[in-house]
Amino acid sequence: MKRLTFGLIAVSALALSACASLAPYGPQQSARGQGFSEQQIESNRFRVTYNGVGAAGPVVDRALFRAGQLTVDQGYDWFEVTQRWIDGRPDSAGGVRPSVSIGAGSSRYGGYRSSGVGVGLGFDLSGPQPTSTTLEIVMGRGAKPDRPDAYDARRVQDAIRSRL
Repeated sequence: MKRLTFGLIAVSALALSACASLAPYGPQQSARGQGFSEQQIESNRFRVTYNGVGAAGPVVDRALFRAGQLTVDQGYDWFEVTQRWIDGRPDSAGGVRPSVSIGAGSSRYGGYRSSGVGVGLGFDLSGPQPTSTTLEIVMGRGAKPDRPDAYDARRVQDAIRSRL
């Protein structure tokens, strides 16, 4: 009976994770759908957004990949990320983290005295949540600047393509 219960739980977890995974890489088809979108701000400046489900890392990769594609499509060689938002927050790590709380207290009742210490640990067990990454990029031609947020567009595509 325990094996059957464990098996049902495992199959259910796999089914749920399959339903809530990243869709194939591509443009966003609806307002709440997964995929990329971009907005041109100036001739060489764009805002690239990728909406997905689950951990922020793969969604960030897809936003960088799209930035590389867009850079090459526009006839440029490199791009620099000037601003970055994950789940609407600037430069955040995104996602939900476990929470830890510690408490202490004491009381007196009649001739008795008591005290205690408690530790709590909370996890979000609701499953994969929607996540988004937005990159504001400036594109350029020629040699890539030697700055940490500047990327060679073709090298970014080559590095990320196998993970899409």
